[in-house]
Amino acid sequence: MALTKQQIAQRIAQELKDGYYVNLGIGIPTLVANYIPEGMEVVLQSENGMLGMGPFPKKGTADPDLINAGKQTVTLLPGGVYFDSATSFAMIRGGHIDLTVLGAFEVSDTGDIASWKIPGKMVKGMGGAMDLVAAAKNIIVAMQHTSKDGQSKLLKQCTLPLTGVRCIKKIVSDLAVLEVTDEGFVLLERAPGVSVEDIKKATEGRLVIKGDVPEIKLS
Repeated sequence: MALTKQQIAQRIAQELKDGYYVNLGIGIPTLVANYIPEGMEVVLQSENGMLGMGPFPKKGTADPDLINAGKQTVTLLPGGVYFDSATSFAMIRGGHIDLTVLGAFEVSDTGDIASWKIPGKMVKGMGGAMDLVAAAKNIIVAMQHTSKDGQSKLLKQCTLPLTGVRCIKKIVSDLAVLEVTDEGFVLLERAPGVSVEDIKKATEGRLVIKGDVPEIKLS
């Protein structure tokens, strides 16, 4: 069975390391905040000017003035701080973010990403994605493996306007965990009950299979 959005976020949380400064993009990535391993110190940054975000607030406790870059209400952990957008982007552009997790419309097998614009549809703004993919030390994409009509979103070449070029290191989709290498998408793990053949059919780009591929384990 394919992973749910929550399970994708839970698997990505396994990539976190103690002391990381992490930026979580809009959509599935924001859910990662709910699955940070107990006892691990991870500092979450939001490009609208916040450092030290916590999990989403419980029902009835939200502060409408406390929001992330996706305009969702969030919590702030003890020691958290607010600052202006210029300071936030100085932090991003200065290479002080250890890991960025963001969504994508498409990813190519060379690590290109298209995530900010679909031609013909209204765009409120490109946000901070271009700065993040240009400056973050490590980038993981959280995404659906295929579109609603079953077309692959892991391609030989992106068809939509690019956000960044040769910058993606790893992808966690609803079907698999893949590493982007010079050879293409290396299949590391597969969703429980999803076969390697299923993933091959859902992947247009180069897919590399090395031995037995284990199922994703969620704690």
